[in-house]
Amino acid sequence: MTEKVITAAFLVIGDEILSGRTKDKNIRFLASYLTEIGIDLNEVRIVPDVQDKIVEAVNALRAEYTYVFTSGGIGPTHDDITADAIAKAFNVPIGLDPRAFKLLEDHYGAENFTQARQRMARLPEGSDLIENKVSIAPGFKIENVHVMAGVPAIMQAMVDAVAPTLDTGLKMLSKAIDAPLPESRIATDLGEIQKKFPETSIGSYPQSKDGVFSTQIVVRCRSNVVLEQTSAAVQAAVETAKTKYL
Repeated sequence: MTEKVITAAFLVIGDEILSGRTKDKNIRFLASYLTEIGIDLNEVRIVPDVQDKIVEAVNALRAEYTYVFTSGGIGPTHDDITADAIAKAFNVPIGLDPRAFKLLEDHYGAENFTQARQRMARLPEGSDLIENKVSIAPGFKIENVHVMAGVPAIMQAMVDAVAPTLDTGLKMLSKAIDAPLPESRIATDLGEIQKKFPETSIGSYPQSKDGVFSTQIVVRCRSNVVLEQTSAAVQAAVETAKTKYL
């Protein structure tokens, strides 16, 4: 673990996500997983199965964040173009990787290792394999970009495989305070508290049930001491507002 802030972006690839045909389940999983190990997921993008779009997004994200994770487009069909797009983004050749080829050939058997399945062994030059304990076909890593399957069970297994190799930073801590008040009643106070504790992030989330408005305030910080100080200030502001408005 390092004292530095470690950042990440997630690139979701696939026409089926953008069309609504498939509901993405990987964003929430990855966000929670990375938060738990001390990596901030700072950006998520969704792009279609269009090579230039994938290349553009990968090159922008890998230059800005510590890590980039992608999901989708590494299967055996003609529209699985992620590996080719990554190779183009890094300006490296792509071809059958002997390690991936052997894994897949051993799994399927030579007689069933079709040309379509062999596509899953095509990797950009310089890639490291990402283990896939679910269905064998590996993902791959090149520099700070981790390329994984879109199927949630497989993607999650791949994240488990790469996690031990990642640098992690101080975990982001959080505390929630419930206020039986509309957001507008405490907004000014929250702004002043945020100025006093600039190293924190204070979010307010209005809710309504049976016509009654309330707000949940979430304080986030990497220091437990500062988290407790800020949360106490928020709680005090809530109590004052309750006295004034309720």
